[in-house]
Amino acid sequence: MILVTGGTGLVGSHLLFQLLKKNDALRAIYRSDDTLKKVQKVFSYYSEDYVTLFNKIEWVKADLNNIPQLEAAFKNITHVYHCAAFVSFQPKAYKLLRKINIEGTANIINLCIAFNITKLCYVSSIATIGHHTNSEKLIDEKTEWNAENDNSIYAITKYGAELEVWRGTQEGLDTVIVNPGIILGAGFWSGNSSGNLFKRVKDGLSYYTNGVTGFVDVWDVVNVMEQLMQSKIKNERFILVSHNLSYKDFFIKTAKVLQIKPPKKEAKPWLVNSIWRVDWLKSKVLGQPRALTKQASNALLSVRKYDASKLENTLEFNFKPIEKTIETVSNLYLKDLNS
Repeated sequence: MILVTGGTGLVGSHLLFQLLKKNDALRAIYRSDDTLKKVQKVFSYYSEDYVTLFNKIEWVKADLNNIPQLEAAFKNITHVYHCAAFVSFQPKAYKLLRKINIEGTANIINLCIAFNITKLCYVSSIATIGHHTNSEKLIDEKTEWNAENDNSIYAITKYGAELEVWRGTQEGLDTVIVNPGIILGAGFWSGNSSGNLFKRVKDGLSYYTNGVTGFVDVWDVVNVMEQLMQSKIKNERFILVSHNLSYKDFFIKTAKVLQIKPPKKEAKPWLVNSIWRVDWLKSKVLGQPRALTKQASNALLSVRKYDASKLENTLEFNFKPIEKTIETVSNLYLKDLNS
């Protein structure tokens, strides 16, 4: 039997749908009842019989830091996909990020070892990979993380989670790690999900930045995860990026599908840096959540290009064209907006 943590998230819900195609015996962890509706929503995009598919999953309510609950979820499990994570860039959320991303992952690793799990796949992020001073030099799996950089708190805790996974390999657990770029998929249009980018474009953006980062289709992510788990590959990590795009180009491509005007003005570095400083001051004075952190502003302005050739060569994998992904996700967003 297969266990999926984070089954109600973007990657987890699409992964469950993918695994159900082969009638695998599936168990998935969830935290609150209202999140289960999101999974059914995702399933409904791709099947009219989505309720039947959803009911094939054995759902277990569990917290990543509740060992008795996790132990119950691990019974009769052979393979684990660890997709669960907390995503936040709010400085005040650092302790919670550590609790879920690092300590929660350590618990999953410990239970994998205790229950003699055959193999684990961990969903990490390109945020845990270093970058070069030369922005034109491609970033690959060998590009080392630099703890001295001004890394986001999310990146720090995901890197800490990776260390727990590597610790598991030293204790005999076979693992694979995937490091996706910004994952584009439907069903999650708010919060820190990438779906919020489509909402923001639809609502209208005045400014763009010329920062560059990696993007990937959610279906590419789950297909790669499944292939890696079925393969003999172990104790390796793989960057999953189909295209390196500037935020400007992403906004233009998305706005075209959504049939609205793209942003026309460039947000110069001085403007972006001024905004995060004012936002920091407002947060200190008024106690309100941060809208733009220093690390987030750096990401919007930085040019970071990723090399996914290791994965492409290892699995002979062809990523989907990013234009097709943007079109598909944009149309599903419009469908939800008009329903």
